[in-house]
Amino acid sequence: MSRPAARVVVAPDKEALAVAVAARLLTTLADAIAERGRAHVSLTGGSIGVAALAAVADSPARSTVDWSRVHLWWSDERFLPAGDPDRNATQAREALLDALPLDPATVHEPPASDGVDGDDPGAAAARYAAELAAQGEGAETPEFDVLLLGMGPDGHVASLFPGHEGLARDESSVVAIRDSPKPPPTRLSFTFGALHRARRVWLVAAGGEKAPAVARGVGGDDPSSTPAAGVHGSLETLWLLDAAAAADLDEA
Repeated sequence: MSRPAARVVVAPDKEALAVAVAARLLTTLADAIAERGRAHVSLTGGSIGVAALAAVADSPARSTVDWSRVHLWWSDERFLPAGDPDRNATQAREALLDALPLDPATVHEPPASDGVDGDDPGAAAARYAAELAAQGEGAETPEFDVLLLGMGPDGHVASLFPGHEGLARDESSVVAIRDSPKPPPTRLSFTFGALHRARRVWLVAAGGEKAPAVARGVGGDDPSSTPAAGVHGSLETLWLLDAAAAADLDEA
């Protein structure tokens, strides 16, 4: 069965984009829980990812979601000590998660560098892959209801960077990145195989510095050059952009 074509939704500015992502996320999670009794969502970091979570926190509609039935994952994480302010999970907790009635068993934070595996990112990646598989009902990962992805100005998603050897390492759902071109150098990341286990992929980008990469991604560039171009959902692929990030689309 062919995949639906990617769609583009443009908000006037970053603030409006964050509110729009939050509203769309709340509706989708409530619908998934009504349909299947639970929801799996993969969060992203970055300024717009955190802004969207803060907008969920501020939304009066957040109480429409039974948060005890929401499984939270992260498509990548900086391999730093637990609670480090640069970790995506730390920023998510501060922006939203600490204010929600979550079941701790459904918050699947990637292992930290001071965790049970110590400073061994390979073992930590294997541990997170096993946790994903435990929720996968026979597959390597659960089928994410929403996979939120930020995108860097170079077109990277998760911690899969253009031309990096991590792009080709699809032997597991999670890979250890030891030489990221963006600091910190050591990270955990979903592989493309895990990213493609999503019903809905939402690529969220704001700012004019992202515009060239957005145009390449929407235009179907080679994923080895623009990794964002290689990610899709089985039901929906959305590019959620502010006007500045969408500025080059007419040239795509």
